Amino acid sequence: MKTFNSIRLSVIFGSMLIVAVLITPRLVRAAIWQATVGTQSKDLGRQGLAFLPNELWVQVGDSVTWTFVTDEVHTVTFLKQDVSPQQTRPASTAGCPAPDGLPPDGRTDGNPSFDGSKCVNSGRQTSGSYTVTFLTAGNFKLVCLVHANMTGAIHVLNLSDTLPHDQAFYDDQARNQRNDLLSDGTRLLLRGIATAEEESGNAVSAGIGEIVATGGGSHTMSVLRFLRGTTVVRVGDTVEWTNLDPVTPHTITFGTEPADNNMTVGVNPNPDPDGARHAVINSTSDDVNSGRIVAAPQDRTGLAQAPLGVTRFRVTFTRPGVFNYICALHDELGMVGKVIVLK
Repeated sequence: MKTFNSIRLSVIFGSMLIVAVLITPRLVRAAIWQATVGTQSKDLGRQGLAFLPNELWVQVGDSVTWTFVTDEVHTVTFLKQDVSPQQTRPASTAGCPAPDGLPPDGRTDGNPSFDGSKCVNSGRQTSGSYTVTFLTAGNFKLVCLVHANMTGAIHVLNLSDTLPHDQAFYDDQARNQRNDLLSDGTRLLLRGIATAEEESGNAVSAGIGEIVATGGGSHTMSVLRFLRGTTVVRVGDTVEWTNLDPVTPHTITFGTEPADNNMTVGVNPNPDPDGARHAVINSTSDDVNSGRIVAAPQDRTGLAQAPLGVTRFRVTFTRPGVFNYICALHDELGMVGKVIVLK
């Protein structure tokens, strides 16, 4: 009997040892992957609205830390992954809607975990980092609530699955994507100037941008500048601003900046026959704001057709002077301009 009990204890002990050996390596292997949020030029005028990289493969139990590196605000957000009904993207960067019970700024504090059943949101950030741990295998969409075409994907594999890439691969990929976006920004800047020059001597490109598709989602490069920054006209002339960015809105704001950046103020704020907004400025002290001008969202099959966006704003100047203006959304990044009106 003693021999039998000894054998049984040895078997039990051996089984426990095997289980411990199987579990211990996973505790060691659990990884924290690194990625960045956004990129920008030194003058802040070219903003890469992108998760870099925007597609990662990790394993159950792993975490990803996103570091915010731009003066433009972003969020790291995973909405609920339910497909019936489909999670609706919030209109506000306050983030996850009730009943998730988040604080007013929408941030999920601590080191949150995500399994697709509840949304997780960093809140609006321009610095610092945000870490999310993934506890369930699946393919999860990553979004920025500030920028509609800034998306990514996290593929969470089971422990038995082999990871296709290491951190060095993702670092190289992020570096290449960053360089490509900034290079695209330089090309877009030149195109914005050329487009204004082709229109007329009174035309200004109010920003320009492009959307770049990747295997994991999409990036956006936005040039946050008035191209040309200084316009010289004569009394009675009209200056026209056109937003050439597919998704990033801008304003043309003279004088006092409205609190909501949405109201058009001027002597004649009514639209022209072609839909462009048009105001008249009689004095350097006039307060005139275009409101947000931006292209319509991209049409999608099966959804209602999007109406045309308001992409143009015109101002007629009736007095000489120097008229400074800003984009009320991006002036802190240097998006400012000037109209010099001669007699």
